[in-house]
Amino acid sequence: MELRRNRGARALALVCVLGGVLLLVYPTDGALLRTIIAVGAIALGAVALVSAMRPFRFGIHAEGLSIRRPGLRREIGWAEVDALVLDEPPRRDGHPEPPRLLLVPVPGVTIEPATARHPLDGRPAVELLVLDQVREQPEQVSAALAQYAGSRFVDLLALRRAAFEAPELSVGLRGYQMDRVDRLIRRGQDALMSGDASARQAARGEIERATTAGLPIAQRGYSTFQTDTVLDALVTALADHQSTDRETAT
Repeated sequence: MELRRNRGARALALVCVLGGVLLLVYPTDGALLRTIIAVGAIALGAVALVSAMRPFRFGIHAEGLSIRRPGLRREIGWAEVDALVLDEPPRRDGHPEPPRLLLVPVPGVTIEPATARHPLDGRPAVELLVLDQVREQPEQVSAALAQYAGSRFVDLLALRRAAFEAPELSVGLRGYQMDRVDRLIRRGQDALMSGDASARQAARGEIERATTAGLPIAQRGYSTFQTDTVLDALVTALADHQSTDRETAT
């Protein structure tokens, strides 16, 4: 499978350049400010356009990965890969971050400087790809990696959804602080996904303590009613799994 580069960045860069040119061509009052804005837009667009025009290849095949992007140009055989993880960084102010593909090389293999960490065990990892750079959907990339990488590949996006699928929470005035809520939901999902009873118990305790003490309120935040409902359901899911663990043990 060959991934195709997303053309959105190139189009945005062209818009910046053309917009800056138009500001220069049609001056009006406040010419100095307009010139500064125009030059800035042209410079920003030119940098983005140069980046978008660089060679790009990301192939997933039976022998391994074929990668050609800034900072990394090489073939990576599956024998060099200890783990591949499709993960999504924590949200920022309620906005989802694009998923990314992380690679942990086998001991003794250096691919490029490790700038990330395996989200579950903390091992140094290489960020191979941010999925907003390509046109394919995460599900398509995941299917190709599962087919060719086998047990080396873990789709944490799918595993988290299977463990506990949190709905999109409404944002409004005087709601719960979004980053705090997102961290609690991620904590519970990861505990459910881990299969570890002590991790589930710790996550449940953390969520219950946070809700009992009262979640912080922000000027703009998540709906308090929706958030309380979701966190209650998450605590229930964590408790149900613990009950199942006890029944299995007996």
